[in-house]
Amino acid sequence: MASASLRRIMATSISNSYCQFGLKNRVVGVPRVPRRSFVVSASNFANENREFVIAGGGNAAGYAARTFVEHGMADGRLCIVSKEAFAPYERPALTKGYLFPLDKKPARLPGFHTCVGAGGDRQDPEWYQKHGIEVLYKDPVVSFDSNAQTVVTSSGKRIKYGSLIISTGAVSSRFPEKIGGDLPGVHYIRDVADADSLISSLQNAKKVAIIGGGYIGMEVAAAATGWNLDTTIIFPEDHIMSRLFTPSIAHRYEELYQSKGVNIMKGSLIEKLEAGTDGRVARVLLKNGTVVEADTVIVGIGAKPAVSPFGAVGLNSAVGGIQVDSLFRTSIPGIFAIGDVAAFPLKIYNRMTRVEHVDHARKSAQHCVKTLLTAHTEPYDYLPYFYSRVFEYEGSTRKVWWQFYGDNVGETVEIGNFDPKIATFWIDSDNRLKGVFLESGTSEEFSLLPQLARSQPIVDKAKLKSASTVEDALEIARSSL
Repeated sequence: MASASLRRIMATSISNSYCQFGLKNRVVGVPRVPRRSFVVSASNFANENREFVIAGGGNAAGYAARTFVEHGMADGRLCIVSKEAFAPYERPALTKGYLFPLDKKPARLPGFHTCVGAGGDRQDPEWYQKHGIEVLYKDPVVSFDSNAQTVVTSSGKRIKYGSLIISTGAVSSRFPEKIGGDLPGVHYIRDVADADSLISSLQNAKKVAIIGGGYIGMEVAAAATGWNLDTTIIFPEDHIMSRLFTPSIAHRYEELYQSKGVNIMKGSLIEKLEAGTDGRVARVLLKNGTVVEADTVIVGIGAKPAVSPFGAVGLNSAVGGIQVDSLFRTSIPGIFAIGDVAAFPLKIYNRMTRVEHVDHARKSAQHCVKTLLTAHTEPYDYLPYFYSRVFEYEGSTRKVWWQFYGDNVGETVEIGNFDPKIATFWIDSDNRLKGVFLESGTSEEFSLLPQLARSQPIVDKAKLKSASTVEDALEIARSSL
């Protein structure tokens, strides 16, 4: 229903305008902002000038780099300034295959560098060198001057840019130090170092507490079952994945997790994390007085856009992040923002949004660079998409893979009994299909979902409710296209 809308998933504020800095009428058919450029060095980067600088080295940066290469504009022109120690990689792996037990073939770099997640090349460090792209590792931008067109990194390196793409992503929301948020054994997952630290804890853990019932919580809990650990998920909502799942969908997954030994504590608020005599986290204290013993705690309570030090380019106070138009231009000519950090107009639903998802990271990067390098002025027309794949480690008796497209508003029709398939359709008051969810579909069935969500066909709700199988329901929906 509306309270579970994707407006909350994507921190969305309904708005018909994104004219915070006069962009309302600059969507389609507008003149492209000319690139600001100057003489740059050859591929050995002998001076401080770069025609293009990407601030941030995550998923979006990797796909942006590929798009520069595809347009023949990378060699000697592009510099990526990253806080990461590694070349850009497919971040979703960190809460999925990366956390598999060591004897169950966990994912490891260089196996999931971008752009393998979308069927592209594995862009390892040698790939960037081959294409003349400079990557500054562990040296993030700490300040910038839009008038002088310069950024300064943590090491003091000063770089002059022609065009700047802000791709700083998001940072994990953390518990305050005063309630134990920084105790040894308390983990947050955002990068490889975080995941490596968690794996070190899991190798010696006996009792694991996971705080948060969203993506991070569900995926880490699934991985923990592979380690045969006493695992508890704690969250304040009435059911898991409350921003997307209906209570009925959630109940199916909760039962599955419980069948694998995961304890689920709903409606629970954290009082504090408490250390043992050795100074390491030992227990989670809830506000209702319950004590959960845990020698390893994973906190997955959301993320915040990493806007620093770029706040001056213009922020969106409603959804967070850096305000951009449908071509990912900020308020300052020559400066763009993509991925998790960008607040952009969601054309299909006529509202502003910010999306923390790998699919948007990839697509926004490609759209932005295409806009920057060509006469492309088509507005970004993103279709919300979410998915999860868990319990895929060796020996798992039940693998989970679901996908959702569209908007979770309106009445729901659920078909199937989760053996393993289940489908849910969201239908508005005009009988238009707004969103669709599918567990364990075939590749053909999954490919139908975005067609349905984007077309928003009028469906025969009574006929859909009468479907005896997921396959029949999907065929009824397909016939409405």
